[in-house]
Amino acid sequence: MRNQKGMGLAEGAISTAQEAGATYAEARVQSTWERMFVLKNGEPQPSFFSEGYGIGIRVISGGALGFAATNDMRRSAVNQIARKAVKLAKASSPVLRRPVVLDESKATKKKWSPPETKKVENADSAWLRSVLLEIEGRIADGRAGVKLPGRLLYLGAELEERYYVNSDGAKVEGRLPRVGFFGSLTAVEGGATAQRFIQQGETGGLEVVKRVGLVDKVEGEAKVMGKVLRTAVKPPTDTLDVVLSPELSGIAAHESVGHPQEADRVLGREGAQAGESYLKADSLGRKIGSDEANISDDPTLLHSNGFVLVDDEGVLAKKRLLIKDGVINEFLQNRATAQEFGLKSNGASRSVAFDREPIIRMSNTFVEPGDYSTEELLKEVKHGVLFKTFTEWNIDDKRLNQRYVALEAYLIEQGEVKGLVKSPVLEITTPKLWGSVKARSRHMEFEAAVCGKGDPQQGAPVWTGGPETLLAGIKLGSR
Repeated sequence: MRNQKGMGLAEGAISTAQEAGATYAEARVQSTWERMFVLKNGEPQPSFFSEGYGIGIRVISGGALGFAATNDMRRSAVNQIARKAVKLAKASSPVLRRPVVLDESKATKKKWSPPETKKVENADSAWLRSVLLEIEGRIADGRAGVKLPGRLLYLGAELEERYYVNSDGAKVEGRLPRVGFFGSLTAVEGGATAQRFIQQGETGGLEVVKRVGLVDKVEGEAKVMGKVLRTAVKPPTDTLDVVLSPELSGIAAHESVGHPQEADRVLGREGAQAGESYLKADSLGRKIGSDEANISDDPTLLHSNGFVLVDDEGVLAKKRLLIKDGVINEFLQNRATAQEFGLKSNGASRSVAFDREPIIRMSNTFVEPGDYSTEELLKEVKHGVLFKTFTEWNIDDKRLNQRYVALEAYLIEQGEVKGLVKSPVLEITTPKLWGSVKARSRHMEFEAAVCGKGDPQQGAPVWTGGPETLLAGIKLGSR
């Protein structure tokens, strides 16, 4: 945290809010720091630097929630904001259908941060630029075996620091350094085009770039784009098996399991902001997939992009088993939604900045590993297609109907991976997808992503991932 003053202001805000009539109060002092460098077709773009520091105060008064924030860190301004939050809650109270009540989760006292070898604060523009130029040197001018007239590369380092206290006794101090990359590549070959978006990111310091093998990974992706454009043939459209790679398993888990199992969506509170859910409050215990469908969300994964050890309501984070043996096992909960379900919060409340209210969020959502090696799983396929990477996906508002278009995809015949197939399309419902899971490999990989939700928008860093996942009896389309 920047200094002890912020901690004192947070604790003072709790007292001020209680004096103004709050039955519950919390204060979060949060600073954000980010530096980003951009290359567009080899040309440096204006580098990006942002910094934020302030306090957010949330209260309950008259059974209603009130939230207010400020970046004016004078004590008088913070106390004024604390009173404003109470005033807002009191004004909302008369129109409530039922009062907001928090569960009795144990208040956490903890100081935490992920391992970090080289501090992210050392990420100046020169370092960021040097990494991107190394990538550019591998892929520009056809050096990766394909023309890439569209190359947009971003590399950023960021740091979140927060101090959180509440009137239940929680006291949490956290430091979250991250390094992240985003790349958009457009390849052209013989009049055909292909596009690939690449995201990589982890918590930690500047060592993340080498740990994820960033430069080699981007070069490898570019080479594959050329092979796809030169050699891919039309995919089969009869009924077959589909093997989803870790990348495809992960995006499917995030979009069709993580989002619809956010308790605020289930209760209808996100409908006008980030979407609805095909699930209802009584869907816990509902069979939605095969016995092989097992999907979790775990904020405690070391190095993960969504790493969090204590959430922004002072609740200790833990692994959430969203779907267990095909059954809806758990929703992502904060303290208020957990109380409505007669449960305890599972630590899923997050905020990305001091002036954003904490809401229910995913962290690292993934398909659980199975018992097969990758080779053994592929041997199970007599006729099928392996979706290795995607170039496009979309899903409806209730997270029920979805579509995935592969970029790198291969025909599988009698357990052997054959040549590339062009743009196979998996269009499927959530129950059909997870009901078709036949087997999972032991091999696990993760991809970085930014998950959007809320109003104002909150882009939260996450991981998506899993093993190779075998789906049986699928009919594909083509584009």
